[in-house]
Amino acid sequence: MTFNSNTTEFTPGKVEKDLRVLELLSQTFPNVSAASTEIINLEAILNLPKGTEHFVADLHGEYEAFLHIMRNASGNIKRKVTDVFGTSLREAEIRQLCSLIYYPERKLQLIRASDTDLNDFYLVTLHQLVKVCQSVSSKYTRSKVRKALPKEFAYIIEELLHESPSDTDKQAYFNRIIETIISTGQADAFIVAMCNVIHRLCIDQLHILGDIYDRGPGAHLIMDMLSKYASLDIQWGNHDALWMGAAAGNDCSIANVLRVSLRYGNMATLEEGYGINLVPLATFAMEVYADDPCTHFEPKLDPDDKTHNEKTRKLLAKMHKAMTIIQFKLEGQMIDAHPEWKMEDRKLLEYIDYEKGIVRIDGKEYEMCDYKFPTVDPNDPYRLTPEEEELVDKLHHCFVMSPGLQRHMKCLLSNGDVYNICNSNLLYHASMPLNADGSLKSVEINGKKYKGKELLHQVGVLMRAAFNDDTPEEEKKFAIDYYWYLWCGPDSPLFDKAKMATFERYLLSDKEIRKEEKGSYYHLRDKEDVCDMILDAFGVTGEHRHIINGHVPVKATKGETPVKANGKLMVIDGGFAKAYHRETGIAGYTLVFHSRGFVLVQHEPFTSTEDAIINGTDIKSTTQIVELSSQRMRVRDTDKGEELQAQIDELTELLYAYRHGMIKERYRN
Repeated sequence: MTFNSNTTEFTPGKVEKDLRVLELLSQTFPNVSAASTEIINLEAILNLPKGTEHFVADLHGEYEAFLHIMRNASGNIKRKVTDVFGTSLREAEIRQLCSLIYYPERKLQLIRASDTDLNDFYLVTLHQLVKVCQSVSSKYTRSKVRKALPKEFAYIIEELLHESPSDTDKQAYFNRIIETIISTGQADAFIVAMCNVIHRLCIDQLHILGDIYDRGPGAHLIMDMLSKYASLDIQWGNHDALWMGAAAGNDCSIANVLRVSLRYGNMATLEEGYGINLVPLATFAMEVYADDPCTHFEPKLDPDDKTHNEKTRKLLAKMHKAMTIIQFKLEGQMIDAHPEWKMEDRKLLEYIDYEKGIVRIDGKEYEMCDYKFPTVDPNDPYRLTPEEEELVDKLHHCFVMSPGLQRHMKCLLSNGDVYNICNSNLLYHASMPLNADGSLKSVEINGKKYKGKELLHQVGVLMRAAFNDDTPEEEKKFAIDYYWYLWCGPDSPLFDKAKMATFERYLLSDKEIRKEEKGSYYHLRDKEDVCDMILDAFGVTGEHRHIINGHVPVKATKGETPVKANGKLMVIDGGFAKAYHRETGIAGYTLVFHSRGFVLVQHEPFTSTEDAIINGTDIKSTTQIVELSSQRMRVRDTDKGEELQAQIDELTELLYAYRHGMIKERYRN
């Protein structure tokens, strides 16, 4: 229906055509009064400021840093606290109040152990939290705020939020509520509840632009957290696709997941998070590589790492090498099974000369750092030994049968896709395959060619098909296989590089051969006209429209900026993973889109949650204004506003039908 709420005249023929729909609508709004009330409510919502959106990319398992950024809402909570108490509290007091809001349970434990006058602390703190909560809830309707409240305290919090202690008539009422919370022993629980409400209301919509997994130790903890988040969307990254492929039963993906985890000494997600049994791999590695120090496969650990002793590191190196060789074999088999992917150049085991210790690539010989591969048959290099086959079968079973992993994959599938369009912003993780001239590149999938929006849509359909029980067997097998291509295929929109040089990085010292040539997108994304072409292809409209993605860390130390193409593109991978900190010089970006516009927050490395709780230490952040508007954006200016306006149009049409006798009003007893 296309009626505008300001329209006063309706065409009876149009209303009659829509009578079926209006009859259904009348079941919810049975008379003029009910329909009018809802129109008034929706019109009021349209004029509220838009909610705050947070964009985060490339978390890479850094749970503590991500948790803190979510708890402090990229510094937004401290800004709110400072706005409310900037003239009445000292900086140290503001830090301590913020620390309490970020980590209420653990901060209260410290306070109970050290504060000699808890009742006074509770009295002061509860009044402070009410003021902060009033500030962060001011842009929302009472209905929306009510939905964010915990059931056990919903009525009390709602009363406190909408009553002012400065009102003489209500002062005694307000104060008595606070005093009774304390006297009944509910102060701690109420403080925790208030802090959680502040967290929820500071971030209205969370966008995760891919790569939750790998490198850091807490991907499973991040997924647990996201599984409980109300307003969330995820754009899958290549590392997410790798784990999704492993969960679907793709053995190449399983091998890569294990190799990457062993490379960074990150076993927590595998063992503690998903219960993957690595004993068979450890046993196999110790037997096959007993006398091999596996020097080039030592894990890349944090310099401050104290969890791995020398013996453990040596074992990880052997397991790492064993899994890497198995990966090369499995990938060779996958490439042979799919010649249409044209990845024969990644089959390098067959070009090794074990007597000379060299490998021939593109007619050139390269000296190898390590070529002791006792399980590789030079005459049939991609054949698994019986022991390797048995190991792969056991690992396969662990991944596809892990309840925790499968639960988290359901979360990724239900909240995610390859791309998303939200409020004139096109979101995807990595790339849009382009030709050298900047035109959209056609990519073949299962015999058909796709480009642009249709390509990303088809990839998303295929990724879901791997997990659907009703997918035909042959189609499902291809979908499962395709997960590996998404991880490292040249035309994968989640990767888009000429090759993934795993073999070269591990085994060759020549830096030139290790280079991974990026696709045309990465060379052309600085051009405004190219970004406009992509936005047009996806049907993204609006005066201020953008592409937002991650994937490639922005090297801030070398002067690289995340804002490109005259503001049309924002790359927000600042390197959450500790492994990237030296390369990027920072520890991640978050992009905040509030009612005034876009703000980019650049974060310094996080110390620890413990430090934040005890000393009130926060992540040091630098804020860069990307785009501000002279007028606040209202809900009516958003995608949600369009939906609400459509509802208003339908209700206005229903009013016409009631008033002209086309539909009879009903009144409930």
